[in-house]
Amino acid sequence: MDKVLITGSTGAIGESCARYFHEAGYFVYLHYRNGEKKAKELNSELDNSQIIQFDISKKEEVYKALENIEVDVLVNNAGITKDNLFFWMNDEEWSDVIDTSVNGTYYVTKMIMKNMISNKKGSVVNVASISGLVGNSGQTNYSAAKGAMIAFTKALSAEVARYKIRVNAVAPGLIESEMTEELNLKEMKKGIPLRRIGKPEDVAECVLFLADKASYVTGEVLNISGGMVR
Repeated sequence: MDKVLITGSTGAIGESCARYFHEAGYFVYLHYRNGEKKAKELNSELDNSQIIQFDISKKEEVYKALENIEVDVLVNNAGITKDNLFFWMNDEEWSDVIDTSVNGTYYVTKMIMKNMISNKKGSVVNVASISGLVGNSGQTNYSAAKGAMIAFTKALSAEVARYKIRVNAVAPGLIESEMTEELNLKEMKKGIPLRRIGKPEDVAECVLFLADKASYVTGEVLNISGGMVR
């Protein structure tokens, strides 16, 4: 049975990814940082899964938690937002977002990649954002972090292709999740050609496709924005 590790499994997109991979026959490692109750509930629903806890921004915690974990697919999904206009943004708002999306992705991938290289197979899907493609006012920290993930995807894919490891990314637009709860989605969807807000399942389908089916695709960024960014 193939195995997948999904960071940030208790978020809307992470949970949806976990369900899709489980349905596809994967054993799922459900990562969480603070959402223990949600992680346990999800774990109880999925018969082939295991919860794993660590703070993705803390190197020692990541390395200790993953030292004996070997998977076929890694989904780097964990991320946070601390939006603010640049001139009002404080150092903590900047560093927390960068530490989670950029450093956390590095730490986790570093640990998982060792066995993938030894096995000469594997797939990594990084969950970036359209903010990393075009930038977004009030999100210099988030845009910088997701832009870095996209560049990381392209560089790493070139390095590990010789080991038959593929590295791709998805760039979701407006998706119904914890991060968009306070936004005026009814007004914002007017700027989306498909005239609807994306669902977590829209992202999960693409993540599973890139990880499991797209055997001749690597170094790519799949835009999932309903045509908002094109």
